[in-house]
Amino acid sequence: MTTLEMISTNLLSVPVLAFVLGVLACRFKTNLKVSEGAFEAISFVLLLGIGLKGGHALKSSSVTTALPPVLSTLAIGIIIPALVFLVLKLVKGLTTTDRGAIAAHYGSTSLVTFTAALVFLDASQIKYEGIVTTLLVMMEIPGILVGILLARGGWAALKNKTLVHEIFFGKTVLLLLGGVLIGVLTSEESFAKVSPLFADAQPGLLTLFLLTLGVKAGASLPEFKKLGVPLAFAGVAVPVFAGLLGSALGTLAGLSVGGATALAVLAASASYIAAPAAVGIALPDAKQGLPITMSLGLTFPFNLAIGLPLYLWFAELFAGWLH
Repeated sequence: MTTLEMISTNLLSVPVLAFVLGVLACRFKTNLKVSEGAFEAISFVLLLGIGLKGGHALKSSSVTTALPPVLSTLAIGIIIPALVFLVLKLVKGLTTTDRGAIAAHYGSTSLVTFTAALVFLDASQIKYEGIVTTLLVMMEIPGILVGILLARGGWAALKNKTLVHEIFFGKTVLLLLGGVLIGVLTSEESFAKVSPLFADAQPGLLTLFLLTLGVKAGASLPEFKKLGVPLAFAGVAVPVFAGLLGSALGTLAGLSVGGATALAVLAASASYIAAPAAVGIALPDAKQGLPITMSLGLTFPFNLAIGLPLYLWFAELFAGWLH
């Protein structure tokens, strides 16, 4: 299947169409919505499920094979926000604080995009390493930190105990790492008992989550006029470059095509859950709507519809060159 065929197939997948339905429902002012309680419950199951699944698969990984991907991930978590912060200096009207806020969002990761990537790889019967879930957490922390530190001009930002707690002990990190640990420690029999909810039901839960995010994205559409052409362009150009970098470093680190694709998706995604909370604490003077509109209104739908097959093609291309 060619990349264009994969993009076409992905555009007509249930999760993507559910996201589109959410956007349309919002724009047509219907009463379609999911309660915040249900939204939180779905996110909890997705987070813990990804951690459990990754931790269980992590048992077969050795330290020698895990170290190169870990180092590559940490490098990406530093490079991407630093480059975004630097490039945004060319955009007029952005303060240093605004640039740092946007950099933190793009240095961080999107759980939902990552989940969609795993569902996409599973549906395509492409295997990936269990360590990719751990890489999600490892990129999340430095990505946010670098953006905030660049905006604040140094390590003084870390004196804020509330900020440090939010970054290192927020819901995303806690549930993912906790899930990984439980997955590593649990037996095959015990894992099988919870798999129907935390593994098998993942595509269905993702569909519900994307329906809700579609409604939220639809609500952010009026904010697009505040972005301007340069920021709108960055919302698509940054993930493509980051996905290219992630797939290249993932391949060089010894990951399979599926693993390199997952790392590319992590690099290309932008946060709209974890980063806004941390940035709101550390950079209260930043225009909070700009990075959220860019990440949720532009980067997320681009990655969901086009990015996933594109990053798989990048990974296949680099794997072919290397071997």
